[in-house]
Amino acid sequence: MNIILCGFMGSGKTVVGTELAKIMGRKFIDTDEMIESEQGIAIKAIFATHGEDYFRDLEYECCKKISAYKNCVVSTGGGALTYKRNVDAIKNGGKIVFLDADFDVICARIGDSGTRPLFQNRENAKALYDERKPKYLAAADIVIDGNMSARKTALEIAELFK
Repeated sequence: MNIILCGFMGSGKTVVGTELAKIMGRKFIDTDEMIESEQGIAIKAIFATHGEDYFRDLEYECCKKISAYKNCVVSTGGGALTYKRNVDAIKNGGKIVFLDADFDVICARIGDSGTRPLFQNRENAKALYDERKPKYLAAADIVIDGNMSARKTALEIAELFK
């Protein structure tokens, strides 16, 4: 069974996922990296060239593929599991763990990074966070405190899946 991590950008999905995969001796998959690798361009460029709907279709295909994988740790894109079709597709192959980090903690982690276009405006980012959180909760099989260190979070998740 796959362990699928979801949560807002900066909640630690990639860092926790990498650590968790090491602890549990599993393969780590990042859906955003998978899409970029298959398309040969960055997600930012996919959005710019083809638009969000096109990207969301790629994301859906990615979720369907991942459901066939076994015993992987999967980090999903921040918006992936806010879409029911993605949740339904990816849940076939595993359990969804929501990394529930407070917005202030996420802001501290992201800082003033120019790599997160959605964080150029904090109020918009907060509105998106508030909009997505109930969707993450609805998708999740398990909710974990995402405010802890990546190592502590990964260890807690590993305990649950022993």
